[in-house]
Amino acid sequence: MLYHASPVSGLTELTPHISNHGKPLVYFADRRESVLVYLSNPVELHCRRTGFVWNDPFEKFAPYGFSPEGKPVIEECYPDALRDTYAGISGWVYTAKPENCRLLEGIPGAYCCETAVEITGREFIPDAFAAILQAEQDGLLLLRRYEEHSPEKLQWIAKMVQQEYENATAHLDYRHFLKAKFPHLF
Repeated sequence: MLYHASPVSGLTELTPHISNHGKPLVYFADRRESVLVYLSNPVELHCRRTGFVWNDPFEKFAPYGFSPEGKPVIEECYPDALRDTYAGISGWVYTAKPENCRLLEGIPGAYCCETAVEITGREFIPDAFAAILQAEQDGLLLLRRYEEHSPEKLQWIAKMVQQEYENATAHLDYRHFLKAKFPHLF
């Protein structure tokens, strides 16, 4: 069984959409906790909250990775980022048993399909923040809170954010988000 998260309710089929890889795909993970981060996009959320109008697809800001054992690790890059991004956000975790998926290289437990996939089950997540905290408590994922970062890690985050800002000349939504969440860097 594979998992896919979406804020959209009532889906019976997942259809491929153009992604960061530039071709239409449907993405899955083999762990429920790995898809919880996709219940909210902090760039889109911030733009909507502040009334910033953007008609193109929203850029993504998803600071997460995996431990050496393959456990998902979510990192806060600014103070209280997890609460800011996920508290009060609801959505759905869909399950499927796709036959034509392939493993994505470099991302533990991630799969993609080029064709539509029928949904076999769904779980309503009333609060993504609570679900993430529960997954942490259950030992299924790791959270690295902002205040736990070393000075070196904070310097790395600052450098990464400044590079992202410089490279996002066509994505004013992303620049709007970065300037708001990292005002000390601009």
